[in-house]
Amino acid sequence: MHKMKINSSVTEFLFLGLSSDPEIQLLLFVLFLFFYLMTVAGNVLIITVIQIEPRLHTPMYFFLTNLSFLDICYTSTNVPQMLSNMAGSKKTIPFSGCATQMYFSLSFGMIECVLLGVMAYDRYVAICHPLHYTVTMDRNTCVKLAAVSWCSSFLSAMSICVLTLALPYCGPNVLNHFFCEVPSVLRLACTDTSLTELVVFIFSILLVFIPFLLIVVSYVRILLSVQRMRSASGRHKALSTCASHLTVVALFYGTAIFMYMRPQSKSSRAGGKVIAVFYTVATPMLNPLIYSLRNRDVKGALKRALAKQRK
Repeated sequence: MHKMKINSSVTEFLFLGLSSDPEIQLLLFVLFLFFYLMTVAGNVLIITVIQIEPRLHTPMYFFLTNLSFLDICYTSTNVPQMLSNMAGSKKTIPFSGCATQMYFSLSFGMIECVLLGVMAYDRYVAICHPLHYTVTMDRNTCVKLAAVSWCSSFLSAMSICVLTLALPYCGPNVLNHFFCEVPSVLRLACTDTSLTELVVFIFSILLVFIPFLLIVVSYVRILLSVQRMRSASGRHKALSTCASHLTVVALFYGTAIFMYMRPQSKSSRAGGKVIAVFYTVATPMLNPLIYSLRNRDVKGALKRALAKQRK
């Protein structure tokens, strides 16, 4: 990090944020504060219910616990900084702070992509190979898959951030964004960024597109397997366990692929900020709602937990 500072005359970055209008900023502050509190409360609730309910100690809910913890980390990397900028007159972040925020934000985003792919594979094994499910997805395998998701993403994000922040930044230092994200920071480099953009694209293929292909293949196999089921109730039960996951995938992947897997020259800066709101603020808040409202097991566990509290 010290070497990066020597190669750059920029010591801090200034956020433009989502709006410069004070009234709109106040409205956005209240809205995003509500979203953030809902995100933390909802995901903590999901983690707690899964931990105290023995019926939810299965691979599917092990990965859901990882996803909920990840969503808390992801939104906490960006939203508090954004709220601070909206509430105060100072809308800057030190170079080192920007580097830290960019690294963890990118890491958590990549982890979510890989983890959603792993969760799709879990559903594929459960529905297409139910007799081998407990053996294939044993505790040891689940821990290894989760560890690979976290470690591979942290290492990949490190490579991208080192290349991005090693570029010379000699001004301007105004980020047309509400947090430090790789595409917006790259625009401020005072040198050719095509090599770095290529590296970002390659890692996007590895950790965004390949897990997405795994999800597509898994669900194609699931649909083919469900079609062969004779019982209508069996088909409904199989598909209902996938509905929540598919909804989360559509929300997160739709925006992430659009943001990272297109040429930077064709990126709309204003549009990019709006898209970023979806996968950094909206999706982490909606995930616990999706899994609690559309999942009978979670709803049942919540009712039992509330009933115990009343006694």
